[in-house]
Amino acid sequence: MTTVDTSVAPIDSRRAWEVVLQHIEGDLLAGRLAPGDHLPAERTLSTDLGVGRSSVREALRVLEALGLIRTQTGSGPQSGAIIVARPSGGMSSLMRLQVAAQGFDVRDVVKTRLVLEAAVVTELAEVASAAPLDLGAATRLLDAMDADDRISEAEFLALDAAFHLALAELSGNAVIASMMAGLRNSIESYVLAGVPNLPSWPETSGRLRHEHRAIVDAIEAGDAERARDLVNAHITGYYTETNFISAPAEPDRGLPHG
Repeated sequence: MTTVDTSVAPIDSRRAWEVVLQHIEGDLLAGRLAPGDHLPAERTLSTDLGVGRSSVREALRVLEALGLIRTQTGSGPQSGAIIVARPSGGMSSLMRLQVAAQGFDVRDVVKTRLVLEAAVVTELAEVASAAPLDLGAATRLLDAMDADDRISEAEFLALDAAFHLALAELSGNAVIASMMAGLRNSIESYVLAGVPNLPSWPETSGRLRHEHRAIVDAIEAGDAERARDLVNAHITGYYTETNFISAPAEPDRGLPHG
């Protein structure tokens, strides 16, 4: 009787691309690969890992979509698949898709925004307390919101989203900025959909303008506690007013309040 050795399970061809991803991840963690390095050639990965070249190409497409590598055909030092030094877009895209598919409850998204934006304004205020901080990118967006009273609700809220993202980018934390981009962009439809629930858009937009300026003022003054309180009230106020979340009976101790 012939005995079949089952000690090593064969690679499932339908998931072979995951083997490639895990191998590349392991090389990154071990320091065998670093930003700027070329990945091994498709044929080499295929032979070394025992998977088909189509599986290698599938894995590379996933990595490129996530912004972790860039690929270029041809010959020369810039051809092939290269690890990107500072990947961007992948995390934001994944979060947008999760929210669009209702994988995240909007209330959880709002709570996460509160945590992230509290961290952002705290960082900025601490920097501003030590040296002047250039908030020009953020204030120019506020100027655009003030430039024309006839600006549409959609245009106003797009500038609002850009303002919050600009603060995150100014903090210098690439992870928070990517998460903020995904969260803000993913719930723009919710924000705009809430406009009809408002008693008065002119009053609400005026209040939001004032709150934005107050947040910037607190950051420039180096007052981290006030900046956190203001951004918390700013975010929860709008979502409560549009009935996306309920007004808490008392402050949520799980969220930062300074």
